[in-house]
Amino acid sequence: MLLAGLPAALGLALMADALVATLFHYGAFSETDVARTTTAVVAYAVGLVGLLAVKILAPGFYARQDIRTPVKIAILVLVFTQLLNVVLVPRLGHAGLALSIGLGACLNALTLLAGLRRRGVYMPSAGWWPFLLRVAVAMVVIAIGLTWANQQIDWLGLQAQPALRALLLLAVVGATIIVYFAVLFCLGFRPRDFRRRAGTG
Repeated sequence: MLLAGLPAALGLALMADALVATLFHYGAFSETDVARTTTAVVAYAVGLVGLLAVKILAPGFYARQDIRTPVKIAILVLVFTQLLNVVLVPRLGHAGLALSIGLGACLNALTLLAGLRRRGVYMPSAGWWPFLLRVAVAMVVIAIGLTWANQQIDWLGLQAQPALRALLLLAVVGATIIVYFAVLFCLGFRPRDFRRRAGTG
């Protein structure tokens, strides 16, 4: 999840303008609308990994017939999100609402993870820090690439050429994926590293 979720969140944040322009910048959808929508997309990107993690962590409780704990955590997160709305929405508008949801998802995931570790259901294996360091290096590389691509392409200026804009977006996304996994390969990642070994859970 982290291997795909972290770069996806980064890409969503850095390519928000390109994505919104390619999907919606037509007709009455103005440049101002693109800018406003982009801020919300960036805010949602903050919570993408949290949203993904919840889908993985919550079943850890359900598998032990523990439904109460995820529900209690969800209530806590709901209160936390509403409090964030009170603080962020007046300052950031609709982007504050999206950011509140994203931060709430992160809190949800972290609380679920803490609960699983406290109960001994999940114990991190060795190698997490080297793994995260390698992913971080790869993310820095693609962040530089995406920033450069955004400087070279006028996504809003391509409004009259939707096909070209879509092709450029696909090309940038495709190149980013290739570069990301190429960097990981150079750092020692191999497909066999993700195969479940015999006798392990």
